[in-house]
Amino acid sequence: MSEPLGAVVVGTGFGVLTHLRALRAAGFDVRAIVGRDGEKARKRAELMGVPAGLDSLEEALALPGVDAVAVSTPPHTHAEIVLAAVAAGKHVVCEKPFARDAAEGRRMLEAAEAAGIVHLLGCEFRWATGQAVAARAISEGLIGEPRHATFLFQMPSLADADAEVPDWWRLEEEGGGWLGAYASHIIDQIRVSAGEFVGVSASLSGVAERAESTPWTAEDTYSVHFRTESGLEGIMQSSSAARGPFAACSRFVGSKGTVWIEGDSVGVADASGERTLEVPEDLRLPPPVPPPAELLSTTYDMLHSMGIDLGPYTRLYETFRDRILGRPVAEDPRAATFADGVAVQAVLDAIRRSSKEKAWIAID
Repeated sequence: MSEPLGAVVVGTGFGVLTHLRALRAAGFDVRAIVGRDGEKARKRAELMGVPAGLDSLEEALALPGVDAVAVSTPPHTHAEIVLAAVAAGKHVVCEKPFARDAAEGRRMLEAAEAAGIVHLLGCEFRWATGQAVAARAISEGLIGEPRHATFLFQMPSLADADAEVPDWWRLEEEGGGWLGAYASHIIDQIRVSAGEFVGVSASLSGVAERAESTPWTAEDTYSVHFRTESGLEGIMQSSSAARGPFAACSRFVGSKGTVWIEGDSVGVADASGERTLEVPEDLRLPPPVPPPAELLSTTYDMLHSMGIDLGPYTRLYETFRDRILGRPVAEDPRAATFADGVAVQAVLDAIRRSSKEKAWIAID
């Protein structure tokens, strides 16, 4: 094609901080930013050199030369936006968590499949160096059959009662909370490495004290015991409101060894000892590039202030571009689609149900 693919970014927060910049890095021409607040959309469009800042999705979809839509809005708005974009024949990348529940996710998947458009899910960390190297090591049998896993992450970012987060993020009914924001990435990582989930036992809670004047129905902390179809059992535990230093552990224990991730570094231990795996050239990413400081104003913005999403998202959008153009794409890492979004959502649904019913929930 002589002209670059045209794209619209829906969402003035993370959509501008990361999606817009990654689209451009992948060669897309971003032609509009769409937001509920038209003035904010116009200001951010001007700051980022985008021709149009709009508060009308319909107007944006009608712009000439728009081939694709990036949806980076609150989860409870995804279905309406995605279905409108699909009906207009646009290719779509949608943020995670994909939907409010798996049934809503299936509606979007079925519509996208019927329309024959390219649909991808925002599981950008499939391209994160450490995760990608570990997934490849497991698939190549370096640790044998994965049998036990631990995923621990604690951070203090939302421990303060006055932490500035979007209104929707506080509300479970709108897809807010730490489970969808963070655990969806871990669920996807586990699915890639050890197959589909078959059951969970979970507890969701709020660790931090919150002001009574501000409704807060979503969790900031979760603990999940899970099992996959391959026989892997493990624990996912995380809190976004744990005061003190960051704590992290990502580890798979297999029948022949153990693999663990520390940032971009991946270690393996087996009968021959311990070693750090070399990073293959195709899994190397450029250094993170922080977004413009003018875009960072709230606690929620600061979660993305380091720019670590940009490299992985650029790889995702390069895959998106190539699929639209009919070019061959690498299958390792494989891009997540709306079908993956439905599968992850089914696990999230089961976790929420388990927490409420205090029971082991099987996942079909």
